[in-house]
Amino acid sequence: MDIITTLFYIVILLFSIIIHELAHGYTADYLGDPTPRLQGRLTLNPIPHLDMFGSIILPALLILSGTGFVVGWAKPVEYNPFNITKNRRWASVLIAIAGPLSNIFLALVFGLALRFFGVQLPIAVTTIFSIIVLLNIVLAVFNLIPVPPLDGHHVLFSLLPDHGIGGQIKYFLKKYSLMLIIFVILFVWRILFPVVLFLYSLIVGSPIFL
Repeated sequence: MDIITTLFYIVILLFSIIIHELAHGYTADYLGDPTPRLQGRLTLNPIPHLDMFGSIILPALLILSGTGFVVGWAKPVEYNPFNITKNRRWASVLIAIAGPLSNIFLALVFGLALRFFGVQLPIAVTTIFSIIVLLNIVLAVFNLIPVPPLDGHHVLFSLLPDHGIGGQIKYFLKKYSLMLIIFVILFVWRILFPVVLFLYSLIVGSPIFL
C-alpha cells in the first residue's frame, strides 16, 4: 500500500473513531450526564480525542504490515452514571451501542451513495467512499465484541448477574482483557472478517472495490 493510500486510511479512520466517540458523548449528555461536554469531548476537533497509540501508531502499523485488518481507538469518553437522569437501567448499554451505531450509519450513508450513484462518481471518490464503508463496518463489528474495553462488553455485562457464573465471567473478561484483545486481533478477526465483507456487499450491492 503506497503512502498516499495509507494516509487516506488513517485520516478516514480518525474521522470515523471521532464520530464514534461523539456518539458516546452526546448520548451520555442526552441522558443527563454533562461530563463529556465539560471535558470538551463534544467536538469534531481531533485533538481532545486522540490516543497516540490507538489513533495513529497502531493503525499505521496494521496498514503497513498488510494484515488486511485495520482498527484503532480514541480516548474513551468518560461518563458518570450517578448523573444519569433518563433510563438509568439501560443507560450504559445505550451509551455503549451509540458508538457502533454511528459507524453503521456512516457505512450506510456512503455505502448507499456507492450503490446508487457509484457509476457516476470519479474513481478517486469511489475509492474513498469504499474505504469509509469498509472501515466503519470494521469499527462497528470490532467494538461489538464483548471484551473490555470494547463497547460490546457493556451489553454483555448488563445482561449478566454480578454473582455466580455471571460474576466469574465478568472477572475473567476484565482480568484478561488485554490478552483477549490481542487474541481477537491475531486470530478471531480472520473468522469475523468474512462477516465484514458480507455486510459491505449487502450495503453496497457489490464486492469490495478498493
